[in-house]
Amino acid sequence: MKIGEYDVDLIETCRFALDGGAMFGVVPKNLWSRAYPHFDEQNRIAMSARALLIRGNGNTIVVDAGCGGKMGEKLESIYALDNSVYTLDGELARHGVGLEDVTHFIYTHLHFDHAGGSTRIDSSGETVPTFPYARHFVQKDQLTWARNPTDKDRASFMPENWEPVARQDLLSTIDGDGEFLPGIELRTVHGHTRAMQMVIVNGSGGEDAPGGLVYCADLIPTSAHLPFPYMMGYDNFPLTTLEEKKRFLPEAFERRWLLCFEHDAFTHAARIIAGKRGFEIAGTVDL
Repeated sequence: MKIGEYDVDLIETCRFALDGGAMFGVVPKNLWSRAYPHFDEQNRIAMSARALLIRGNGNTIVVDAGCGGKMGEKLESIYALDNSVYTLDGELARHGVGLEDVTHFIYTHLHFDHAGGSTRIDSSGETVPTFPYARHFVQKDQLTWARNPTDKDRASFMPENWEPVARQDLLSTIDGDGEFLPGIELRTVHGHTRAMQMVIVNGSGGEDAPGGLVYCADLIPTSAHLPFPYMMGYDNFPLTTLEEKKRFLPEAFERRWLLCFEHDAFTHAARIIAGKRGFEIAGTVDL
């Protein structure tokens, strides 16, 4: 899809699963299972880990990288990780992009299901950056948090997913919101984890075109998380998440932004409308 000056695609990296109760927090199963009726006998919901590919102005940008292939059999079993159909490098190749072609890589945050694919194990057994020539970007406060996590979220941060990038001097930190490149904006939110950043690609604002595209990361991980109280038990600060959704969704509606769902295994993106009980999906879009 063309958004402003950029060609934008969503890239499948893998399929995996997480506990449905953890994904929907205090929302009872009889409610969330209607909104997202895709769970197994262990109560794990089917999930995607989509990366965002942005191309334009001589740049090739990838946002997030899925779980990667370094987790080992035990964790792969726990998370039902499946790379049999989709892989990051395979899907990039299908779009004509080699790993060496990527100029910028953006971490929304450093949880394993977003950062895992940014490093890989090479033929000598060393863990190395997946994108050897890309400058990698993460929020400064998120990097500090990831290196000193709480007991609640320690298992989500695996240093092998970003420290090899830092050792190669390919990791840069950003401090707060702002323009990343012309037409691309970074917006920080803090409810899920400290200084997670969403990526906004601004559009032309034509009558029939979206005003832009937002890669929502874990603020709104699936289309079923659109209602304000549908938040993850994984969120460190759920009341902050609630306030952030209440600020973000009216703006997204007013600016006609297309919302991308990184973890929804069945819906890529959607336009929203104002409904009787908050915001609702007006129509879905495949990217």
